[in-house]
Amino acid sequence: MTPVELSRTVLHAVRRAVDEGELAVAVLPERVVVAPPGPGGCGDYATNVALQLARPAGQPAPAVAELLRTRLLRTDGISDVVITGPGFLNISLDGGADARLARLVRDILRAGLRYGHSDTLAGQTPELHAAHDARAVVLMDAVARVLRSQGARPRLTCAGPPEDAWVRILDVPSDIPAGIGTGTDAPLRPVPAPADPTPLGRDAARWALLHPAPHDRPHIGDSQSEQHLAQRENNPLFRVRYAHARTRALLRNAADLGFTPEPGPLTSEGDGSVTSEGDGPLTSDGDAQGLLPLLADHPRVLAATAAHRAPDRLARHLVAVADALAPLLPSVLPLGDEKPSAAHRARLALAEAAGTVLAGGLSLLGIDAPEHL
Repeated sequence: MTPVELSRTVLHAVRRAVDEGELAVAVLPERVVVAPPGPGGCGDYATNVALQLARPAGQPAPAVAELLRTRLLRTDGISDVVITGPGFLNISLDGGADARLARLVRDILRAGLRYGHSDTLAGQTPELHAAHDARAVVLMDAVARVLRSQGARPRLTCAGPPEDAWVRILDVPSDIPAGIGTGTDAPLRPVPAPADPTPLGRDAARWALLHPAPHDRPHIGDSQSEQHLAQRENNPLFRVRYAHARTRALLRNAADLGFTPEPGPLTSEGDGSVTSEGDGPLTSDGDAQGLLPLLADHPRVLAATAAHRAPDRLARHLVAVADALAPLLPSVLPLGDEKPSAAHRARLALAEAAGTVLAGGLSLLGIDAPEHL
C-alpha cells in the first residue's frame, strides 16, 4: 500500500464513519496527510486526522482516533494501528519492512518518471497569471508542469509576451498569451531576480529561480551567483544531478558485472561484512533509513507543490533525496572478489528507484538529469 493509497484508505474510513452516524462532521477533509511517524510515534505511517476532526465532531481526539482505529484494523493491508500522544494514529502495514521496501521500489520502477503523478486534479483548469518577469514566467511554467502531473489542465497568461531569450534559454513556452489574469488564483509575483538569469544557461538559471521560496531573493548577479554553475558539494543542483548520474553509472557497472536490479531485502545472511564508508553493515534500518520515507513521500510532495504553487518544495525535496542516497551508493556494487548477491541486486534497485525520483522531479522543474556528469 503506497502513501497515496493509505491516505485514501483513511479518508474512506472517515467517510464511512460519517455515513453510518458515528461521526457528526459537516465538512469532510479533501485529503488525509500520512507521513513517517515523528518522535514518540511507531509503525510505518502516522496521521493527525483524528485531531483535525475532534472539534467539528464534538468529541475528544482520542475517542475519534479509537473509532477510526477500529475501522482501519478491518482493512486489508493494515496489520496494526496504535494511538499515541493526543490522538495520533500510527499505522503499520502488512508484510514487514523488507516486503514494504520491495513494494515501494517496484512501484517506483514500474511508474518510472511518472511516479507520483496522479489524476487527483483531473477536470480542473486552474488559471495561472504571471507578471512580465523572467522569474515569474519560469515559476508559472514549473507550477503548470506539476499541475499537469496531477491531472489538471492549467491555463497560462502573462502580463506581456515572453521575451525571446526566456523562450530560447530558459525554455519557457513561446505561446503564453498576453493578458490579465481573471481566475481565482492569485497572480504569481515572486521576488524578481536582481539580474538577468540567462547567462547561467537553462538548467542553472531555472534552479536559481525555483529553488528559493518565491518570497526569497534568488542569488543571481551577486557574489554567490557562480555557485549555481560550480560542480561542488555546496551546490545543491550539482548534488542532485550528481546523485542521479551515479545511479546510472552503477546500473552500467552492474551490467558489466553480469547482474541487474531486483527489489528485495538490502541485507542477506552472511552479508554483515559489507560496509558503507566504514560506518558498519548496511541494513534496511541503516544507511537507507532516511531515504525510504523520502521516496515514499514523493507523491505527497508533488501534490503539495501543485496545491501551494510552490516549486521550491519539490526542489528542496530532491536535495533531501540526493543527500539521503549518498551513503547507500558505496555499498551497491560487490567489492574485490565478492560475488553479486541478492542484497547487491536489492541495493541496485533502490538506487535506481532514487535516481528515477530525482530525474522525474528535475523534469517537472524543466531541468535535465544527465546520465554522465
